[in-house]
Amino acid sequence: MRILVTGATGYIGGRLVPRLLEAGHGVRVLVRDADPIRGRPWERDVEVVRGDLLRSGTLGAAVAGVDAAYYLVHSMVGGDDFAARDRQAAGNFVAACRAAGGDGPRHVVYLGGLMPAAKKVHSHHLKSRAETGRVLADGLPGRVTEFRAGPIIGSGSASFEMVRYLTERLPVMVTPRWIYTKVQPIAVRDVLAYLVAALDAGPHGVVDIGGEVLTFKQMMLGVAEARGLWRMILATPFLAPKLAARWVGLVTPIPNALAVPLVAGVTQDLVADPARSRSLFPQIEPIAYGQAVRLALAKIRTGAVETRWSDAPVTAGVERVIEDREGVARDQRNTSTNVPAEYVFRAVCSIGGDNGYHAFNWAWWLRGLLDRMIGGPGLRRGRRHPTELREGDALDFWRVEEVRAPHAGDPDAPPGLLRLRAEMRLPGLAWLQWEIEPRGEKTLLRQSALFEPRGLPGTLYWYALLPAHGQIFPRMLRALEGVARRRWEVSTREQADG
Repeated sequence: MRILVTGATGYIGGRLVPRLLEAGHGVRVLVRDADPIRGRPWERDVEVVRGDLLRSGTLGAAVAGVDAAYYLVHSMVGGDDFAARDRQAAGNFVAACRAAGGDGPRHVVYLGGLMPAAKKVHSHHLKSRAETGRVLADGLPGRVTEFRAGPIIGSGSASFEMVRYLTERLPVMVTPRWIYTKVQPIAVRDVLAYLVAALDAGPHGVVDIGGEVLTFKQMMLGVAEARGLWRMILATPFLAPKLAARWVGLVTPIPNALAVPLVAGVTQDLVADPARSRSLFPQIEPIAYGQAVRLALAKIRTGAVETRWSDAPVTAGVERVIEDREGVARDQRNTSTNVPAEYVFRAVCSIGGDNGYHAFNWAWWLRGLLDRMIGGPGLRRGRRHPTELREGDALDFWRVEEVRAPHAGDPDAPPGLLRLRAEMRLPGLAWLQWEIEPRGEKTLLRQSALFEPRGLPGTLYWYALLPAHGQIFPRMLRALEGVARRRWEVSTREQADG
């Protein structure tokens, strides 16, 4: 068949594409720009069509001439208006398929989430996922299969990473009582098997899929058993979902914007009715949770992780990634803007000195004062030039280690970069860096705090600072984007007037 895959840069889509190719299908992927799929093993084996589900006029070429389509798009970290955007995207997709008529897909396969049996659903994201399914089914009657799945267990999945990090980092956990709610996790390999098999089965409406029924506590203990760890889990009625989600955001690499919907999604029983999936797909027998965990851990140990929850490109807001890798801790913020890369780079290179740090300048001043008191350089060194930097420059209590301008016209060029190495007194080595990457009409800005701790004091120092990072760095990143935008707008007006 000729297959369209939306969401091909995401966790599921990135794994589905090679499996469709292996099955002999021709695959077309819909992307806003081609950069996120560069370097993927299947990059040259697919047809790439550029379009945006939020822009209805860009979808005609994507849906024309395909037999089936996978709709794998949702806005988990898209801000407070995610439901409206998901509704708009699904509506645009339906309109494009209807406009294509007989030349459009005869079968649309959508991956949603299991819904609680309760009348009142706590999770806004699960309600939005169900609404997306209704928009597709109502707009394309008789042409949609909606798989509903619980937490997906696989190397790099957000659900598994949340459970794994909580289990590995906390020997004793005080948790909310809703860890005793029943959920039905499913291995990512089984989800992919259902998605591929759906092409031969044809449209069948809503189909629940899932493995064995467990409590969230049993899921954590299952990871502990697979890792050979002793863990004590104590339940308390006092941790509300939002507070628990922020704790998840602090302890794990999952950003708060993603932790909140993940936690809200397991505060009510999520149990599948597998009767239809067993009848329609008798050849698929979901593997046990313990086996799914062991397979995921094996992939992580060998570095064979195909995709991760963070693979999808940033579309809105500020996304946070916290991780420890090869002895270096990283707290990374990403944001996307339509400001040209050269203006973003100039804004980044103007940081520090008399220009300040654009957010919580009093906190930076206090940190400089403390550094001076223990013999460090503090903030008194300033900077050589108010807007220009070169490698080796002193900048307050930093040293410019590397600086490289972006090249918007060369898609193969490395991203622009500014890396500052800390010369303040610290229990370890620290860097602050920005990467400026042109992506078509957008610019991706990554801001990373990197720290190589020296012993236990260094580790404690890093984790003690994470709450402060959570307040300072997002505002700092947004402020830099604002500085770049104002300069770009001024330049644009001057050119128009000239």
